[in-house]
Amino acid sequence: MTKVEIYTKFYCPYCVRAIELLQSKGVEMVEYDVTMGGPKKAEMVERSGGRMTMPQIFINDRHIGGCDDLVALDRAGGLDPLLVN
Repeated sequence: MTKVEIYTKFYCPYCVRAIELLQSKGVEMVEYDVTMGGPKKAEMVERSGGRMTMPQIFINDRHIGGCDDLVALDRAGGLDPLLVN
């Protein structure tokens, strides 16, 4: 099964858009709400190479980036192959 993780924050329209795109593809994901910071936010920053914006998306531990990166990957035809086992 494809492992999809997304770090989000409350009231983030980019987070909503990324989640909606992934859900439209039938993807089950683990969502980490890092609105209040804490260890998961520190983990996100470390995993993403220092990126602080939300969302940050990982597919099978590969850093995809944020919402715009996810949408661009999908438009280029690169997202669906990552979601197939």
